[in-house]
Amino acid sequence: MKYKQIKTKKIYEEIADALIESIRTGELLPGEKLDSVQALSESFQVSRSAVREALSALKAIGLIEMKQGEGTYVKQFDPEQLTINLSSAFLMKQHDVTQLLEVRAIIETGAVKKAALLRTDDDLHQLREALEQMKLAEAHEEIGEEADLTFHLALAKASKNDLLKALMNQVSALLVETMRETRKVVLFSKKASIRQLYKEHEQIYRAVEARQPEEAERAMLIHLENVEKLLSDVLQEPTGQSDTQ
Repeated sequence: MKYKQIKTKKIYEEIADALIESIRTGELLPGEKLDSVQALSESFQVSRSAVREALSALKAIGLIEMKQGEGTYVKQFDPEQLTINLSSAFLMKQHDVTQLLEVRAIIETGAVKKAALLRTDDDLHQLREALEQMKLAEAHEEIGEEADLTFHLALAKASKNDLLKALMNQVSALLVETMRETRKVVLFSKKASIRQLYKEHEQIYRAVEARQPEEAERAMLIHLENVEKLLSDVLQEPTGQSDTQ
């Protein structure tokens, strides 16, 4: 039987592992400044170049950040740094869009239930403003789409979960970009659709305002199912056909 050869860890890897363990156990906290390279080399009894290699490795995996003239710090987790490459929109097919809508539904149904429980008067004000903008969509379809996005992002904000809000921002941005790249789909291009979409958003708002999480979830599901159908119908139209009929 053959066994894999055991590789001896390099000194910088051992330093990196020790620092990772300190971060994992909470000995080093997010935002905390690390000792200088000189101090670390003395503590570990290694060369400064080995310490620099270890710090470079930790920086590469996003555990620390080096601030010019200030020093090296343990990185804080920031939900806003969650990113989805929007250039992926060029590669997405209809099946991918369907799956993206499913992801959005999972996020939004959870978000709207939380929003119904935790929303503030300020959150309601933002949602009402977005609804008011939707009323103008018959004359200006771009306003309708912008108001639609604002409404859904305001709901995510009202959930009081920063990670959920960041995810919603990313999924929404990718969905908008996908629609733009595939067919320049405009949901607010037909009067019947505009009125229906406004009514659905109003029902969601009323449930959130009344602090009714189950009703808010039901209204959101109805809305998202309708959006998926509208998008599916448009995406299946011949490419030369106008979206504004």
